[in-house]
Amino acid sequence: MNLPVQEASRLMKQASDNLSLVIKGKSEKIELVILALVAGGHILIEDIPGVGKTTLAKALAKTIDGTFSRIQFTPDLLPTDITGINIFKQTESSFSFHPGPIFAHIVLADEINRASPRTQSALLEAMSEEHVTVDGTCHPLPSAFIVLATQNPIEYHGTYPLPEAQLDRFMLQIDMGYLPQDEEQNLLINRTREEPVEKISPVLSLPSLAQLKSSVDTILIEKSISQYMLEIVQATRRHPQLRLGVSTRGTLLYGRIVRARAMLHQRDYVLPEDVKSLAIPVLAHRVLLDTKSQYEGSSRLEIISQIISTIKTPK
Repeated sequence: MNLPVQEASRLMKQASDNLSLVIKGKSEKIELVILALVAGGHILIEDIPGVGKTTLAKALAKTIDGTFSRIQFTPDLLPTDITGINIFKQTESSFSFHPGPIFAHIVLADEINRASPRTQSALLEAMSEEHVTVDGTCHPLPSAFIVLATQNPIEYHGTYPLPEAQLDRFMLQIDMGYLPQDEEQNLLINRTREEPVEKISPVLSLPSLAQLKSSVDTILIEKSISQYMLEIVQATRRHPQLRLGVSTRGTLLYGRIVRARAMLHQRDYVLPEDVKSLAIPVLAHRVLLDTKSQYEGSSRLEIISQIISTIKTPK
């Protein structure tokens, strides 16, 4: 059963307010996380250690009353350490599947670029199909399954860059950034040993989340808006500084999250402002600069912004 737009918006804002009790001074980032949650997309967080990435993932799991799992990616991590393994039981003369940490509603893949490409690839099937295959048997993941992956943009020693195929499976990429000075001062004064996450309660049930995800499909993208989105996407494919533009998967994910933003703002239709506001977090990590642009110090974010500014906005 789909929810009325006003009720859907209320639930989304309630979840956002709940996260704000733990993550201070980051309302824009929290909104993006809630949009990805409702749109059913995975999130890549590229930022330095100690800015609240793990806390965000834990708080999100608690907000939806879901299970949480954290996987610390290291060079010696194996695919079976993520997906699980079949163990032979002598007493029963049969194999029994022991699920890995990926079988949770919210999975934090911490420092994902520190694991080998073989281990990173263990996430590909899970993120696209919401199931894993072990020894030829398919095991479905929880219905509300979202990966929050982190990587450190400063320290590249001993890391493996994420392949384009895996980057493309993340609905959006965000950074947390440092706290505003006043918020950090309040944290310094008031923070005790008690984890802030323990103080919050679930405000969104898993059945309600399923209804929200279903309701996103009812939001209308008018023909001129869809044409506007396609012009942005196609511009990335022919831009002289880019050797890889946005994929069709990226276009579909873009369409889904702009619908979620419209629903958050109590609309059953998408506006150009939805498309513009989400262009950088949804599209920038999907494009690749050519070699010359990399050496010249060009930025993918700047190029996406340039594309947005040059394409005529529909009225």
